[in-house]
Amino acid sequence: MAQNKVLKAQARDGVGKGAAREARRQGLVPAVIYGDKKPPVTVSVAYKDALKFIYAGGFKSHVLDLDVDGTIHKVIPRDYQLDVVMDQPIHIDFLRVTKGAKINVQVPVHFENEEASPGLKRGGTLNIVHHTLDLTVSADSIPEFVSVDLTGLDIGDTVHISNIKLPKGSADHSHEDDVTIATIVAPSALKSGGAADAETAEEDEASE
Repeated sequence: MAQNKVLKAQARDGVGKGAAREARRQGLVPAVIYGDKKPPVTVSVAYKDALKFIYAGGFKSHVLDLDVDGTIHKVIPRDYQLDVVMDQPIHIDFLRVTKGAKINVQVPVHFENEEASPGLKRGGTLNIVHHTLDLTVSADSIPEFVSVDLTGLDIGDTVHISNIKLPKGSADHSHEDDVTIATIVAPSALKSGGAADAETAEEDEASE
């Protein structure tokens, strides 16, 4: 099992907007650790570290070891706020996780074997409906991605979540029935040609 990444933090005594603004002036991002039926803990993360972790991708789908002044808290980022003007992190929420706990995460979708899709070979386009899937997984084994095999798919075919094998221990957590992940759609030239053929057929019928 891959080792969790470590994000350093420091305890923060003050609460409220004033304390948060002071933390930001010091180059820190205010944050809170909550969950597991324990009192919330207010902390701060260095701005440069928060920025690096957030924009590295998958921030809200990886368990982290949050090192608060030497004490390790196993957490998963649940939410973060960005300044609407500067696009910089201004607050982070961390959820405590325990061994075997089930959590909901967004897992990226990877599409494989495009060269083995007859529809794509004929010029069709892969129309991706969902780039990520909302899954319930074990906090101990969050999948990095879900694979979708495009082998044999032709124009007009649709990939639903029921058509793929989810990683072991994962379950669909979306509110949709049999989520549509992607479709193979006809190339625009083929669509235009079909429309033109239909117009010609109508004209022929009108002239008879």
